[in-house]
Amino acid sequence: MSTAAVLSPPAPPRGVGPLLRRWRDQRRLSQMELALEADVSTRHLSFVETGRSKPSRDMVVKLAEHLDVPLRERNELLLAAGYAPAYPETSLEDAELGQVREVVGRLLAAHEPYPAVAVDRRWELVDGNAGVPLITAGAAAHLLEPPINALRLSLHPEGMAPRIVNLAEWRSHILGRLRREIGVTQDPQLRTLLAELEAYPGGDPDDGSPATQPGPGEIVVPLRLRHEAGELAFMSTITTFGTPLDITVAELSIEAFFPADAHTAAVLRALV
Repeated sequence: MSTAAVLSPPAPPRGVGPLLRRWRDQRRLSQMELALEADVSTRHLSFVETGRSKPSRDMVVKLAEHLDVPLRERNELLLAAGYAPAYPETSLEDAELGQVREVVGRLLAAHEPYPAVAVDRRWELVDGNAGVPLITAGAAAHLLEPPINALRLSLHPEGMAPRIVNLAEWRSHILGRLRREIGVTQDPQLRTLLAELEAYPGGDPDDGSPATQPGPGEIVVPLRLRHEAGELAFMSTITTFGTPLDITVAELSIEAFFPADAHTAAVLRALV
């Protein structure tokens, strides 16, 4: 993917019909396949996509659900159809999300001594536990000032990158994940972030990093960090809230890092 393509995405189509068609094309569904899944006639769906028929509010929501459109973009579809947004976007600091904050805090604390972070849709740090400083040690101060972007911190040459043993492999994993998220959300800010990350050094396996192909016995892409106690290896998982109805909650995720070997587990238990 070229930088020019990332910085100059195609203009979004206007009207709910073309927007729905774009989402259907991205999901690689034919009109007939979507019509069968959503239990509507192919003729009616065709009329909606071409603008010959205005869909009801329930129809927009129904098609968006079957197309797995994120909540933020579902609101855009509703607005394009002339309806009020259906999904609120509540600040995480508001009282009504107090229970969500408590759940996030408990998950992060329960994962200690291993690192874990909570991030929003654009990978900006919402919270982290006591294990995080161990993996971010040595990063430049300006990268640790809010808002902290976890992907920028990971791949920036003044961030974690100099300590990542398998930088080419980890970079390929990060960029691939971000490209998939852009495919799902079409978020222009994520496109800009991708262009920035692609411009960072570290993509050449000839720099001493392992190749981007999995090594013998590897089942996940590990994060391998240089440390004074010896190389540390981590595998990670992503946790999200099930069936969210608020945009903030839907876009919140927790990345938890687990030790990939006994040495790493022992070092973290001793240090954190």
